[in-house]
Amino acid sequence: MDEQQQTEEQQNGQQPVKPAGKYIRIKPFQFIMLMFLTILVTAGLTIFALTFGEEKIVEVKVPVERAEFKQLYDAFDELKKNYYVEIDDEQVIHGAINGMFDALEDPYSDYMNREEAAHFNESLSSSFQGIGAEIQERDGYIVVVSPIKNSPAEKAGILPQDIILSVDGESLKGFSASEAVLLIRGEKGTAVTLMIQRGEDEEPIEVKIVRDDIPIETVHGEMGEDKIAHIQISSFSEQTAEEVARSLAGFEQKGMKGVVLDVRQNPGGYLTAALDISNFFVPEGKPILLIQSRTGEPEAMVAESGKKFNIPVTVLIDEGSASASEILAGALQESVGAKVVGKASFGKGTVQTVTDLPDGANLKFTTSKWLTPNGNWINEKGIQPDVEVDTAPYASLPYIDPKQELKLEANSRLVNAAEQMLEVLGYEVGEVDNLFDEDTEAAVREFQKANELEETGILTGKTTYALMDALREKLRKDDPQLLKAKSLLSGEELETEEEANDE
Repeated sequence: MDEQQQTEEQQNGQQPVKPAGKYIRIKPFQFIMLMFLTILVTAGLTIFALTFGEEKIVEVKVPVERAEFKQLYDAFDELKKNYYVEIDDEQVIHGAINGMFDALEDPYSDYMNREEAAHFNESLSSSFQGIGAEIQERDGYIVVVSPIKNSPAEKAGILPQDIILSVDGESLKGFSASEAVLLIRGEKGTAVTLMIQRGEDEEPIEVKIVRDDIPIETVHGEMGEDKIAHIQISSFSEQTAEEVARSLAGFEQKGMKGVVLDVRQNPGGYLTAALDISNFFVPEGKPILLIQSRTGEPEAMVAESGKKFNIPVTVLIDEGSASASEILAGALQESVGAKVVGKASFGKGTVQTVTDLPDGANLKFTTSKWLTPNGNWINEKGIQPDVEVDTAPYASLPYIDPKQELKLEANSRLVNAAEQMLEVLGYEVGEVDNLFDEDTEAAVREFQKANELEETGILTGKTTYALMDALREKLRKDDPQLLKAKSLLSGEELETEEEANDE
């Protein structure tokens, strides 16, 4: 049988298979276990070499399509290997990202780590704890854009364009706005001391502020017998447009004849809120603003259908009106013909986008610039008012620390400020100068008597607080900018202009 099979194989041209000279017999289970052990040992040796070896066995290769990062990776590897102490990987990486944003030289673009991002998101929520001031970095300094209305910052006399030199003795030179916020904010009831530079020739002033809850109540409205509504918008949050709509609807039911939209000291906020409020007044189809990215022509964002308030409107602005405030003012000025009253606004003509990162950090960066309906870019120029009106001179008087004592024979510029305040409120102080004399003492005693305070003739503590509160209340009632905006709506100014044109 075997010979017959061999003959058939030879006839078919196939050579017989010879058995191997030497071979190892192994069962399948033993073979699988041997292979598993080999893999395990190899992996262990590799991990040991990577962990304890003097030289790196595995190099992270820079992807060809991202070769521009090779220098960055090389720098990181060099620091990781040779810096004299062990580096904090996370801190160095955050620093590298910050460096990219700093290189943009854009005060509105910023990288925020987890803690900074949390503070940023908090400021857009219903409330937060701090002093209540919008700040930005400009030319290496931290500059106040605007204090929030009724905040500790406003009550302490902080003004737009104030430069914050230090916080509790720590210099802010070179800080980003996000980094400065971490020092300025804190728990309610705690105090923070700011060194403020106001004007080039003025001496820095020290301002101590007690932190508090900063509620984001963005809309406050009132209407008197003249039926001219005054709606103050302190910032543009998610709910602001709805708050404005409710306020307008309520005044409309009470016979509203006109409205003053007040965005003074308003640092901005959500673009969508400014668009929605503009839409209440801009006719359907007319532009609210133009958006221009780096790759295309300006594209118009136009008013849509919906509830419209077809009544005369004026807009109040000042140096603290920025961003979304300027969008609203520009839209009503150019697409509605509304008169803008006050002082030139801040001048922020760019739009930012916030991108959240997986670790809780975020990137806030400029994605486009915006133009007014007529194509004007107001960046660093601001919206120019149709009617320029200064604030009352006493509105910019320096803050007086209630813990400081001003009494007979004191001589300082704060005495000068106190005398101006008392004189504005109707008290006789004699000559307004830097000397606290008998006339000043008598005026302080008279003020204390009128406000049911202990009559010491010394300006300190409760007397100082009462003096500054009285000044704020006077400014609220005798607001020259608001009075002008209302007069434009009442028809008094229009009639005068028409008569002059007829002549």
